[in-house]
Formats: sequence, C-alpha cells, structure tokens
Amino acid sequence: MAPNFLFATGIENSNPTLDGGRRRVDELAKCGHYEKWSLDFDLVRELGIRVLRYGPPIHRTWLGEGRYDWGFADLTFEDLRRRNIAPITDLCHFGVPDWIGDFQNPDFPALFADYAGAFARRYPWVQLYTPINEMYICAAFSALYGWWNEQLASDRAFVTALKHIVRANVLAMGTILQSRPDAIFIQSESSEYYHAENPGAIRPAEIMNARRFLSLDLNYGRRVNSEMYEYVMDNGMTREEYHFFMEHRYKHNCIMGNDYYVTNEHRVCADGSTRSSGEVFGYHVITRQYHDRYRLPVMHTETNLQEGATGNEAVNWLWKEWANVLRVRNDGVPVVGFTWYSLTDQVDWDTALREDNGRVFKVGLYDLDRNIRPVGRAYKQLIADWREVLPTQSVCLQVPVTMPEDYATRHDARQRADAASDRDDRSAAAANANSSGT
Repeated sequence: MAPNFLFATGIENSNPTLDGGRRRVDELAKCGHYEKWSLDFDLVRELGIRVLRYGPPIHRTWLGEGRYDWGFADLTFEDLRRRNIAPITDLCHFGVPDWIGDFQNPDFPALFADYAGAFARRYPWVQLYTPINEMYICAAFSALYGWWNEQLASDRAFVTALKHIVRANVLAMGTILQSRPDAIFIQSESSEYYHAENPGAIRPAEIMNARRFLSLDLNYGRRVNSEMYEYVMDNGMTREEYHFFMEHRYKHNCIMGNDYYVTNEHRVCADGSTRSSGEVFGYHVITRQYHDRYRLPVMHTETNLQEGATGNEAVNWLWKEWANVLRVRNDGVPVVGFTWYSLTDQVDWDTALREDNGRVFKVGLYDLDRNIRPVGRAYKQLIADWREVLPTQSVCLQVPVTMPEDYATRHDARQRADAASDRDDRSAAAANANSSGT
C-alpha cells in the first residue's frame, strides 16, 4: 500500500566538474555511498521512510551515445525494489559525463532523453522521477556565476544552459512516459526570493524575482512575462525554441518540488550584487508564491541546517520547516510530501562544491560513520507521530503512487492503462484545439 504522505530523505549524488572539466566532484564517493550503499538503505528503513530521492551516478553509468554501464544501478535499484522503497529517481544532478562536455552542448537534450528512456525501460517498476535536479540552480551555478561545469558568467551562457537543461527535462519526461504512462515527475527546484535593501535596489530585485521562475515557466509551458521574454530572446533563445516549451506540456504528470534553505532568500544592493538575507519570508510565504503561479501539488523536496555548537540547531530547523508545511496545507495548498536532505552528512557543500577541501558538512540525519544525529531521531519521531494523522486532518489529495512491490499487479496495470488513456485523450483534445484555431 502506498503511503498517504511522502516522507522522504535523499542520498546526495551531485557530480559537477571544476577546473575546466579536469576535476569532478562526486558526492557519492566523498560520502562513502559506493561502499556503504546497502547500509545506507538499512538506515532509510530504520527511520520509517518509504520514499528516497536517489539516482545512479550519471558520469559512471552513461558512457556514450547508446552505451551504458548499469552495474551499480542494477545492484542498488533492485535492492530498493526488494526493500519496497520507492525511489524518486534523480537522473542528472548538476553534472554530465565527460563525453557530453557541459550544458552549452546543444546535443545534450536529445541525448539525455535517450538516456532517460533507456533507464525507464530497464527499470519499468520505477514510477517517480526528477529527471534533472534544480534546473535553475544548475544553469546559474554553471553559466551565470562561473562555479561549475562550463564555468561561464554571462547572461547568454546562462540562457543557453537553461534552455538546454529544461528542454532535456521536458524530452526526458516524454520518453519516460512512453514506458511508464503513469510516471510522476517531481521537479525539485530551489525556491528563491530577492529583497531590495534600498529604493535603488528595487529594479534589480524585480528582475531577479522574475528570472527565478524561468526554469519552471519553460518546463510547465507557462508564458514568461514580457521582460523575461525579451531577456531570453536577447540572449540567444530563438522563437522556435521558446515555442517548443509552450507546446510540450506534461503538467498533468507533475508535482512541484520546492527546496528551501536558510540561504534561499537574498538581499539585493543597488548595483545588483546580492548576499544572503537569512530567513525573512520563510517556506510558507515563498511556496504560496510558487503555487499561485503554477497551481500544482507541492512537495517540500529539500531542506537542512548544519548541526552547530548546541546540537539542537538542525532539530529546531526541522520543527520550523515542518510547521511551515502544515501552515501551507492548512491554507489549502495540496502539499503531498516532505524531505530532509540528505540521509548522511555531505562534504564541501560549505563552499557549494567549488573547493575540494574534504570538509564534512554536518547536515545529515546520520554522520558519515552512519551514527544517527539528533535531527535523525527527531525526524524518525516526527514521521511516526504524523504518518497516520495527516490523511484524516487534511483535504489534500493522495498521490497515486505504486510501490515497488505492487508493480505488475492488477491494480497497477489498471492505473497505468488509465494514465495512458487519459494522456491520449488530452493529446487528442490539444490536436483538435490546434486544428480549430483555438
């Protein structure tokens, strides 16, 4: 039976490159997952979690066009299936294989769609996907701030990376749906807000607050505002590329994943420079902004805070984020899940993976020796306390998730057939509307 609410965690699988592509940051390696993957899955079960944000290392799996090494993925995904843990499969997390190069490569979208389709065919029991993680952040860090991958810092490079990343995500959704008509896509995207710190900063803050929506606007086929239309056109997007996003819509299969950290809100200066503002609005206010724009079910897909001197900092942040989730639900927004990210501590995220210092970032439910942290005990208790209460206390829909053990059952077959029929009906309606000129 599927869970009524998707309590989740994740195993960090970032793998961007640095130094002009000469060095790769592999978080699965840094955190010891390649050696301890079975123990890590034990810890997921120990917490009472049935949903895991997880994906194969793309740079080790995708060897070339039509060439794959599924060895590690076979081990891990079949073990998740045996344990009846539903993966939200994260296929691309901030990096691509060396042979692709980087996100400036115009061949990336079509090639990535083939990779996603190959994965879906090999693991047909997988239903939940995040094809490309944090598309806006990936494009900004790679091509606007000059930190990763192509390490460029211009509006044109950013728009190029963004249009390729989002197109790849859209095409991947289409190929996955061919194998799994009832696939559900959970777009894990950073929820940002920019505060003007003085009147001179109002204009740059307005531009940044419009730009933060670009990835999801394109992904969901929502027309961007006139200023952002001029921005993307002035920086290399063609009319045909823009129309592609307006014509390929898979919103019916989507949940909007919102990531929120204490660093997600920014103070903007008159010269356009920014710095962290800390929590001002918080998850509740910003998520309402995103929901008002897209009108989709919502999942809180990432949050954490580093354990500090008192040992209670992360526990208190967990409580605050959970209170925000409940507030959003009580306001009528369909919130379907919550995630503490990640399962274990991470390494070098204090510098956003820009430096290879080997510093442990104490944000996990467990430390890197796999000892539970106070926030891990608190999250385990939170799940136990709220798991059965939420369905009776909320008007929220239940996500039609098929757990791994239920794959290929009669109910699952009916659900997939209904999804395929519904998709065909929507396609026919869209074609009729286009032919009639409406």
